[in-house]
Amino acid sequence: MAGNKTDTSTKQSNSAAFISPPTLNQTYEATNSATVTISGNALEKEKIKIFVNGDEIDTEDTKDDGSFHFDNVKLQPGQNVIKAKAENSDKKESDYSNEISITFANKQPTLSIDSPSDGQNFSKDQSSVVVSGKTDSGNRVTVNGFWAITDDNGNYSYTIQLSGGDNMIKVVSTDSAGNSVEKDRKVTRSQ
Repeated sequence: MAGNKTDTSTKQSNSAAFISPPTLNQTYEATNSATVTISGNALEKEKIKIFVNGDEIDTEDTKDDGSFHFDNVKLQPGQNVIKAKAENSDKKESDYSNEISITFANKQPTLSIDSPSDGQNFSKDQSSVVVSGKTDSGNRVTVNGFWAITDDNGNYSYTIQLSGGDNMIKVVSTDSAGNSVEKDRKVTRSQ
């Protein structure tokens, strides 16, 4: 009985082997745009069907070199799994292509500065201060343009040198989709 199952699956694989699945190009993993361009390659004179989260959203014919482009593919908030199928002139369809995953995020990240407080005064003996706070997990944080150390929970810290008088501190948090938020602090060191 096991031999019959193998024979059947082999026959199915051979009949499906006539159409190779298209290949999608992964250009980025996250975006803050509601639409993206998806491109890839297949055989010439094929019709490519594009799917987002399992729903077929568009079809496009391949160019003479087998390439294809889908402009303005609409994304849903959060994770989007995109894949494609090729169909030849005999209406035979391929298996799914490789999947690409793109996160659509268009909300500003969270950011707090826990230390120092705005307007805080430091003695002339204190030459540096640790700037620390919290942002969303996975975000990149800069303090006055320098990368801060960020842990897996979004806690960050960076030590800056203080000069005499007013010192401006600018903290920026940026997520993988390019959304960013900025907060400023002004502290003073006695001269």
